[in-house]
Amino acid sequence: MGTLYNLLTHVAGAHLQVAQGFNKKLKTFVQGRKRSFQILEEAIGSGDQSIWFHCASLGEFEQAVPIMEEVRKKYAQYKIVLTFFSPSGYEVKKDTTLADAVLYLPLDTPSNARRFIELAKPRLAIFVKYEFWPNYLFELKKKDVPVLLVSGVFRKNQIFFKPHGGFMRKALRTIDHFFVQNKASEELLKSLKINNSTVSGDTRFDRVSHQIEMDNTLDFMEDFKGDSLCVVCGSTWPEDEILLEGFINKHPEIKIVLAPHKIDPEKIEALQSLLKTKTVLYSEKNKTALNDASVLIIDAIGLLSKIYYYADIAYVGGAVGKTGLHNILEPATFGVPIVIGNNYSKFPEAVKLEQLAGLFAVANSEECDRILTRLVENQHLRNKTGMICGHYVNSNTGATAIILDYLDKLNRNGLI
Repeated sequence: MGTLYNLLTHVAGAHLQVAQGFNKKLKTFVQGRKRSFQILEEAIGSGDQSIWFHCASLGEFEQAVPIMEEVRKKYAQYKIVLTFFSPSGYEVKKDTTLADAVLYLPLDTPSNARRFIELAKPRLAIFVKYEFWPNYLFELKKKDVPVLLVSGVFRKNQIFFKPHGGFMRKALRTIDHFFVQNKASEELLKSLKINNSTVSGDTRFDRVSHQIEMDNTLDFMEDFKGDSLCVVCGSTWPEDEILLEGFINKHPEIKIVLAPHKIDPEKIEALQSLLKTKTVLYSEKNKTALNDASVLIIDAIGLLSKIYYYADIAYVGGAVGKTGLHNILEPATFGVPIVIGNNYSKFPEAVKLEQLAGLFAVANSEECDRILTRLVENQHLRNKTGMICGHYVNSNTGATAIILDYLDKLNRNGLI
């Protein structure tokens, strides 16, 4: 099975070389990896060792952040290497100061894995949530490098739990400890006789809980919101915006922030064409325009977590189609009621918040209009559901501390 996996990986690599000519994102994916080894060579000297964090994309990076911050302080003798699989993670966070080397993870071939580990010289590897690359895991095991999975989530439809998943189960068993988000994931691991796991929860709760302690004021949001009720629609995709269109155009008296996931000019123009109310772009803002506009479109990155501070209601995108629900914990930490699409079953935090009545899932524009209107008109409902969200975040912090305790134990035993 390993031979087949490696063959398919090489075939996929060759296919990507051709396909990049027809797809901008694939071109970024392929071309970005050409510098990966060079970045490592420049950042990690002959006398250095590192702690390696691997994230699939931006969401997993947010889960890694609270651990990285503490590792930076407690284990300052090590360089931090941060790898991404996806351009949507790397391109946004390539300049983060939390890591000494930020790069795309080279494709999972035996030769790439050997070269990467030779250059990175990791003393510890931390994989986030659900990225499992067999050749890298086997090479780390061969070099006696401890490997942790943090904020892990397992589902019974994954290949590990299928009769034909023996090769991937072999890779999974190289991991020294699993820190999983929920009991169901722990039980699935136990069904494979993997018992080296801890239900620690999701480190994103720690990440977002710190946000409320920061200065979240934004002058442009003060000017835009004023004393009006504000609905913040974060990380929206075109299908979300179609869902929201009717509500937005019916309510020019409400201040609405739209922060689309994609901010290419053509995407912004398509969004503007849907809107019949007075709209201003963040990139073209001035005080008069902000005061007069009903809708503010955020055509920039890095602002959303603070913008949620101003929300009376939040809509979080990604769950209308199949792109995947974005981070609902960012608004939840501010005690804001949340509305999402109805494709959220793979996101434990959304499932739980819906059960607790802090979150509303909608299937179409009529349901979206009805729920948002209820929340606008009923302050008691807003306050009640918002309190549920805030309490949910506060009661689920602590995953980072559990993981750091384990790292301290590794350190005391001379393993890092």
